[in-house]
Amino acid sequence: SQPNRGRFAARRAGLEAASGDWVLLLDARVRLDPRSLRFVHDRLDAGERVWNGHVRVDTRGNPYGAFWNTLVELAWREYFDDPRTTSFDLESFDRFPKGTGCFLAPRELVLAALAEFRSAYGDLRHANDDTPLIRAIAASERINISPAFACDYSPRDTLGSFVRHAFHRGAVFLDGHGRRESRFFGVVVAFYPVSAGLSLVALQRPGYVAAAAAGTAALGAVVAAATSRSVADAAAFGALLPLYAVAHGAGMWRGLGLAVSGRARRGVRV
Repeated sequence: SQPNRGRFAARRAGLEAASGDWVLLLDARVRLDPRSLRFVHDRLDAGERVWNGHVRVDTRGNPYGAFWNTLVELAWREYFDDPRTTSFDLESFDRFPKGTGCFLAPRELVLAALAEFRSAYGDLRHANDDTPLIRAIAASERINISPAFACDYSPRDTLGSFVRHAFHRGAVFLDGHGRRESRFFGVVVAFYPVSAGLSLVALQRPGYVAAAAAGTAALGAVVAAATSRSVADAAAFGALLPLYAVAHGAGMWRGLGLAVSGRARRGVRV
């Protein structure tokens, strides 16, 4: 038991207290498929020691879940167009979905990755504790993924929780991908001048905001529909995309402030 200092600190405390050879990380919103551990049992004996869960988002009657599912499948379309048992290393790292919401690995390997963990933020509650951790593991061992090692994810189901989550993911995105090794590094660098310019235009031409939101929604729906998703999912993705973009962008600006203040505090200590 410890004061709430976020997911990273909680996991580190749990891993240090654990005594088993293997650890299975599961988030509160995640439920492991009951057949998954049976599947990986024999694979572990074959030397395939690290497994990232194949996440199935519960979209039934939930437009916010439909949005997240569509976003993830668009981001890693190469894998989701052909879900299969495969693996990735550091070179192919950014071509596959990943996360520690459902993650199985030797305990000592995860502890070693935690020891290497670095964040731009002084407050680790805002840190990206997925991507850097798994990237460190991928540097030494291949990460396996398969629909047979699967879990179900229960997404947020209210507008307020969706917006808060998008805002948080913006700060997390900067911490995880504001690094040269990420394929999204260029996107992160370009975001700040582009978003600042768009904000100035919006202040000078408020009428453009509604047109831009409508255009973004329409484009999002078309892109989602073109990837063979249901009409309802495409409509949900398009309708929520402008709101997500604003909240996620605000979170990235918040992350920039956290990074600057974190470096300032480190400078004071030195």
